Amino acid sequence: MTKSLRSLLFGIASLFVLTVHAQEYPFRNPDLPISDRVQDLISRLTLEEKAAQMQNLTPAIERLGIPAYNWWNECLHGVGRSWDKVTVFPQAIAMAATFDPEALRQMGSITSTEARAIYNEANRTGKGGIQYKGLTFWTPNINIFRDPRWGRGQETYGEDPYLTGLLGKAIVEGLQGDDPVLLKTSACAKHYAVHSGPEPSRHVFNADVSDYDLWDTYLPAFRDLIVDGNVSAVMGAYNRFRGQPCCASDLLMQEILRGEWEFTGYVTSDCGAIDDFFKNHKTHPDGASAAADAVIHTTDLDCGEIFAYLPEAVERGLISEAVIDESLARLLTIRFRLGAFDPQERDPYATLPYSVLEADSHKAHALKMAHESMVLLKNNGLLPLRHNLRRIAVLGPNADSPEVQLGNYNGFPSEIVTPLKGIRAKTGAEIVYLRASDYTTPEAGADEIRKAVEGADLVIYVGGISPRLEGEEGDAGREKLDGFLGGDRTGIMLPKVQTQVMQVVKQIGIPLVFVSMSGSAVAFPWEAENADAILQAWYGGQAAGTAVA
Repeated sequence: MTKSLRSLLFGIASLFVLTVHAQEYPFRNPDLPISDRVQDLISRLTLEEKAAQMQNLTPAIERLGIPAYNWWNECLHGVGRSWDKVTVFPQAIAMAATFDPEALRQMGSITSTEARAIYNEANRTGKGGIQYKGLTFWTPNINIFRDPRWGRGQETYGEDPYLTGLLGKAIVEGLQGDDPVLLKTSACAKHYAVHSGPEPSRHVFNADVSDYDLWDTYLPAFRDLIVDGNVSAVMGAYNRFRGQPCCASDLLMQEILRGEWEFTGYVTSDCGAIDDFFKNHKTHPDGASAAADAVIHTTDLDCGEIFAYLPEAVERGLISEAVIDESLARLLTIRFRLGAFDPQERDPYATLPYSVLEADSHKAHALKMAHESMVLLKNNGLLPLRHNLRRIAVLGPNADSPEVQLGNYNGFPSEIVTPLKGIRAKTGAEIVYLRASDYTTPEAGADEIRKAVEGADLVIYVGGISPRLEGEEGDAGREKLDGFLGGDRTGIMLPKVQTQVMQVVKQIGIPLVFVSMSGSAVAFPWEAENADAILQAWYGGQAAGTAVA
């Protein structure tokens, strides 16, 4: 026998022995209480392994048969960023405009079904552990949308704490399922707390609000989800609160969250937020002190790599290993509740097939929510349109822009129906299309616009703004455009070039419908006065164009 063959056979035999041995560990026994299984697993880990399991990208522990896992997954309005073909619902702010908790609950259930199918397929094909194919979702965003210029306001359910809590609980119920122990997926209430932008300064900003504002505005929705909705996770915000980083706040974390509200789930930092302790907030001298203080304040997971300093923090006496074990126990409890260490036959969701993605019933619900989300702001009698129109001119930067409808933190459907496509499918009239302008710059002169709409019975202008202009720092606002800054806006007026296009139409005297697509409030005083009808269509998801039509 050759040396290489002998080595190969020895390696296979060793792996077999380790695998069989791993199956005998008590943490592998699904009949034991989860708390016992968690403690057994923790007892078998080194300090370095514990620290690694407390970062969002957790490595495999081969000697115990523990697979790699990435805690960071998104499902704001459908499974996000996985690159599988999934059902994409209207943006969160649009779903809030439905005022329909049951529709949001069903949306959450559909999303968790598709998420489980993606997770199962990833494991079947050996792609488990890849980001955005897991079961721990950092949704919903229940921050209060106080300032309409905040780019991430589109991810929220608006400015009202009551509605935010009502809809947030509904989505949590849909995502997590109704089993008292097992989780279909894990939901997360974010960003805790007193966080509503601005984006460019979120890593250095210190929020200091009155006790009344704290309890009346910023905390009610979190309490609703944590105390009444049994959400399994909370994400700490980037900013400081009364001088302390939110992920290490005495009041927010220890007194309220773990104390008064008795929250037993896991807390994750926002991504890079622990780095901010010493890099931006300057409240801590280095990574070890930042990691230790975050864990002492019961932040259990670092979306980042700073918790790699935890062994050093133990060595320096900044934190005890027992405190680390408490945080790790909360994390592992979630993974056990998700069935990560159970035999497949004991997991009720393990057999959900990949074919459930974009089921007809899922797509129908996306259309239903798009219909319910849209808000008719003005109608002088022009709507509903009569069916004998011969020629319709469709203008505007959002008339045929599929990506706009997807908002941010989005997934990718097989088909996106734009307003232009939806209108063409709905009517036998001749359709003329001219983009006419970008969001802030002209692309056609007045003469070209007049020529395009000549002889039209109606003009439908589809404008507004875009998730490329408003959104999270780093995802939006990269272009330096008047009115937009770092993902936020500096004002709320509709960009004037769009009004100028509609003014040309008005001068000709053709009836005008203005369809506004945005994730936040837009002011359009000229349109309010001069358009015959105005429809707020948000970022309406994959079926927005059908609903608009």
